[in-house]
Amino acid sequence: MPSGGPEIEQLIQLMARLPGLGPRSARRAVLQLIKKKDQLMIPLSAALDRAVAAVRTCEVCGNVDTISPCSICSDPRRGESGMLIVVEDVADLWALERAGVGAVKYHVLGGVLSPLDGVGPDDLSIDALVGRAGAFKEIVLAINATVEGQTTAHFVTDRLGGMELKVTRLAHGVPVGGELDYLDEGTLSQALRARTVI
Repeated sequence: MPSGGPEIEQLIQLMARLPGLGPRSARRAVLQLIKKKDQLMIPLSAALDRAVAAVRTCEVCGNVDTISPCSICSDPRRGESGMLIVVEDVADLWALERAGVGAVKYHVLGGVLSPLDGVGPDDLSIDALVGRAGAFKEIVLAINATVEGQTTAHFVTDRLGGMELKVTRLAHGVPVGGELDYLDEGTLSQALRARTVI
């Protein structure tokens, strides 16, 4: 049953499409926006209008910013390490930046290969990656450890074959602060296979 006018219902339906929000959470968020119209809703609406006009996708790496090339690609200190980190999505790029991985450059693939979902090599920015790779010493594949992610990593590695650069991937295994008793068997076996010398 609709609990408000069509404008309120439309707002609830749009909010419910956001990750992490279902219909009930969206309803609570919309109710909070309505209750605090002057403090939240009006500034949010203005910020969304500005973002729609200003946000761009970086023509070099695929990051989102208000300029293209983005601030990461435009930073002259970036890339001195000779490292290019390949990620599936912008969210992964932002996570690595929050972790402070250093003055590196990135390349956003825009997803992973998934034949069942109709995502093939032409749907990802793999050709652009191959075109950029020659300017770097090392390509780090920071792709999720899913079946599709591993398939994508192998495909990218094959495409980069023959180039004089090092291709690496993120380590997999026991997380910092993790307890062995709480980890799944796949993670434990991968951690044992990827063990390092102390």
